[in-house]
This record gives sequence, C-alpha cells and structure tokens, in this order.
Amino acid sequence: MTEKKDAITMLHGAGGTVMHDLVKNYVVKYFGGVGNAEVPLEAMDDAAVVGDIVLKSDSHAVKPIFFPGGDIGRIAVSGTVNDIACLGAEPYALACGLVLEEGLLLSDLERILVSMRESCIEAGVCIVTGDTKVVEKGSLGGCVMNVSGIGRRTPALESNLEVVKQYRKDFTSRWLLDSNLSVGDEIIVSGTLGDHGLAVLSAQQGLTFGSEIKSDVKPLNKLIHRMLGEVGGAVTIKDATRGGLADALNELSEKSKVGILIHEEKIPIREDVRTASEMLGLDPLEVGNEGKIVIGAVTAKAEQLLNWLKQTPEGKDAEIIGEATSDFKGVAMQTAVGGKRIIARPVGDPVPRIC
Repeated sequence: MTEKKDAITMLHGAGGTVMHDLVKNYVVKYFGGVGNAEVPLEAMDDAAVVGDIVLKSDSHAVKPIFFPGGDIGRIAVSGTVNDIACLGAEPYALACGLVLEEGLLLSDLERILVSMRESCIEAGVCIVTGDTKVVEKGSLGGCVMNVSGIGRRTPALESNLEVVKQYRKDFTSRWLLDSNLSVGDEIIVSGTLGDHGLAVLSAQQGLTFGSEIKSDVKPLNKLIHRMLGEVGGAVTIKDATRGGLADALNELSEKSKVGILIHEEKIPIREDVRTASEMLGLDPLEVGNEGKIVIGAVTAKAEQLLNWLKQTPEGKDAEIIGEATSDFKGVAMQTAVGGKRIIARPVGDPVPRIC
C-alpha cells in the first residue's frame, strides 16, 4: 500500500527541507503576515520579537527520554533558552507543558524535573507557569514537553551592535538575525559537531562505538551574553540543532542571500563521532547538536571571538570554518584533497527523534 502524499511523516519534524516546507507552506500560510512583531513568524528565525521582548516556544519528543549526557528535561530548557539567546536577548522566564504517558514511572518523572531545575539554575532562568496532561499508554515513549520562554534586550547586545557598526556602516539590524550575514563575514562554530545525534542514536539502537559518545546538550545563554558584551562583532548566531551544520548554514545563506564556503580541515569533529558516522553511513554535518552555535562575525573581530571562545569550557574546540562569499550561491566545502563539494540542505536529520 502506498503512503498518502498528504500524510505527515517523520521527516516533517526532522529539520531540513521537508520540515521547512511544511512550516512555510502550511503554518506561515495561515499565521504569517499579521500582528506587529518586529521579527515575525514569516521571518522563520529561531524566535520572534515583539517590541523589545523575544518570545520562543519549543516542543521536545526525544526518544529515549534518557540518553548519554542528558535527558528530555535538559534539552527542553536548553533548547528554549539557546534560541532566545541566539537573537541576542537574555532569557528570564519559562513556561512548561508536560504531556505524560500512562505508565511513566514517577521516579523517572522526578529525575526529569530535577534535571530541568538544574538546567534552569545553570541558565539563570525559572519556570513560572505551565500545564500537565496524561495520555494513554503506548502513545509517546514516556513523555513529550513544550517549554516556552521570553527574553529581553541587554546592554551586551547593544555593545555588540556598536562594534559591528564600526566595520559595517550599513548595518541596521537591532537583533542577531539569520538574514544579517554579509560577504566577507567569517563563520565560527563553537565546538565539535554530531555529538548529540550520535549519543541519542546509540541509546535508541543499543550501539557502542568503543567509547561513550555523550550529548553536548547545555544552556549557552550565559556564554553568548558574555561573548557579546566582552568582545562583540557577531552579526548572527544560530544553534545547529535538527539538520546539523548543513541545515544551519543553508538557512543563513538563503536568508542573507550570500554564498558560504567552509573548509573541511577546519571543521571540528571528534574522532569517535567521525568513525561512528562512517560506520553508519551518516554525514556528521547533517547530524543535530544541542550545545553548539554557529556564529557569523565581521572579519576584524573573528580571531578575537575565536580566542575568547577557546578560553571557555563550552568553546574550547571552537574553530573558524569558513566565510561568506559572492562567488556562488548556497553552501560549498573546500575538501581536504583540493576539490569543492556542495553542502545541500538535508532532507531531514538522519537520526529520528533527537530532540
């Protein structure tokens, strides 16, 4: 029996082209173009801006709910605060919706809630409201949850924008948006790629890779806030979650209308992640992360930003991996053997239910 073309598939929630088309062709079609948001829904950035308030809502259905290095609660808090912080705002209040499956152990629920509390303390935020529902056994794989949050402008963002304007006189954006990248800006990643997706896959399939690959999931808002205030020069920041680096770079390229050239030998990937990816036929550039950001920076500040990041625990493996260019459209990689390879937007993340 052939699958109906109008049915939702797992690819519709996996990042990449299928999910982006779903959002653009259905969600934005009915909800876009209304209201007075400064950064509206149709911009399809990681959060919206109304006045000077940043608003984000993020749902999580990771399976299994516990995996090496994290759990669904830590992802739910981290994912929301990171998306708010990537626009340059300071997250300060969250709402949490819990949908629990009948049969979920109360001890497991408590373990998740403890993890969420610890992540909130780490991020300097608090959960102030929410909702709880229970559904029949066999529906969810334990639980799913939504965490929404709000953030506000900070002196650190203003300081960063003043630094950017010293080098880009035409820069007018009040936020760190996907569309801010310009020819000549350099691309930085804050650390090794693919860790989270491979950690979840190992838990899903009971795989071992000779060493335990752990998720990188963590709140990055304090790192971003300090970086903006102490160094500056960032024009855009994006977390490389579903669809990985490949999806993040293609989104920046498309919205900013510039090409992006990255250099294979500069991309930080752990050797065990690289080996596991090769064994499984995965491209680590398409595998999701939960504790890494992609930064577009003006050239004059890129090295300083990199050196600052390398002094932090979260950014010790950071690298400048490429630059924005007018030579071509889309994203390409200069390979180690001297050729160029197109980095297309993935259809979806190759690992299902990673967040």
